[in-house]
Amino acid sequence: MTSILRAKARQVGRSVIVMFASLMLLLPAVISSDVRSAIAVSPQVTVLQPNESLTYSVSWSNIFTAGIAVLEVGSETLPEGRSALSFVITGHSTGVVEELFHVHDMARSTFDPLIGQSLSYNLKEVYGKKQRRRELTFDTAHGTVISKLNDDATEILPVPVHVLDPLSALYVLRMMDNFTIGKSTVLSVFESGKNWSVEIQVLGREKVTTPAGEFDAIKLRTYPRYEGVFLNKGVVFLWLSDDDRKIPLLIKSSLKVGSFVLTLTERKLGEKVH
Repeated sequence: MTSILRAKARQVGRSVIVMFASLMLLLPAVISSDVRSAIAVSPQVTVLQPNESLTYSVSWSNIFTAGIAVLEVGSETLPEGRSALSFVITGHSTGVVEELFHVHDMARSTFDPLIGQSLSYNLKEVYGKKQRRRELTFDTAHGTVISKLNDDATEILPVPVHVLDPLSALYVLRMMDNFTIGKSTVLSVFESGKNWSVEIQVLGREKVTTPAGEFDAIKLRTYPRYEGVFLNKGVVFLWLSDDDRKIPLLIKSSLKVGSFVLTLTERKLGEKVH
């Protein structure tokens, strides 16, 4: 029985951050030039707030809490002196999962709000005694991304124009303001060396209650496809606050290892970018 629980904990533990990673994969990471231009000049860019911190509990199949995830926004200065934003997500296992299989993961993205695209992305995963590192550097001038996994040789891969990393994609979604019920948008995402197409559908508006409070929310559903074929990568529903900040309130996903729910438990709002 212990071995079964340990195996299940290993699956659940790895999914603490994979849950958010799955969300990123199913959200837009490439935006069209007209949308990109609108974001670069729109007041909606103010959703990108340095010092914002959002904390989530990660539960598995409504049985137990598997971990905690934290999304944070920071700021940094580029070599040429311009300001950029940094997005960081950390996730770690808790409770029975932590006792049986330790997980601690972190992803960091550098994002240029002036041009509305990613500059770099770094991911570090620790699960049990194993570790994995991935580094991405975007070369917008040549339409490529420089990718390095652990100590393997560097790869140079083609990407669409105006590409975003998975983490920045969530914040780009928050910058959008056209959430008409019934509207579907097909966007592209680059993840794990592949270019994906994602259909995002606005399902409706409803009230959502979390430990952080009660909110008016926009409900979305995502449909991923690769090379034109819809893939069975689980169903993901996402609720965003129905205001200018578009805070992710609740995320529900079904994966092979069970269903996962991320619930906003605490929020610290940062200062708006002017």
